[in-house]
Amino acid sequence: MNEINAAARLRLTANEKAEGKAESKYLAGLGIARQRQAIVDGLRDNVLAFSANVTGTSAKDVMYMVLITQYFDAMKEIGAASKSSAVFIPHGPGAVRDVAAQVKDGLLQGGAFH
Repeated sequence: MNEINAAARLRLTANEKAEGKAESKYLAGLGIARQRQAIVDGLRDNVLAFSANVTGTSAKDVMYMVLITQYFDAMKEIGAASKSSAVFIPHGPGAVRDVAAQVKDGLLQGGAFH
């Protein structure tokens, strides 16, 4: 009888652990979704504010600027986290435009803006 009760308790514990793990994963996914929505909302607000306050700029110009900023932030992180001590980034008058075009083309090929 004790073995039957012990087996039943083990099954109940296993079920509760599985339900807890599933709930944890659900909440983590919900948190990531909310984080991404907050990022999108923040980007939209910043793009609209910048293009409204700086004459001659469009939302597209601001998004390119954001892409370049994110690219350089990523390069900084790669340089800080990798074992190499140097990251080569093109520089010069047209380099930023070239990097922006390459980042945009890479995102478009990957389907990020479809």
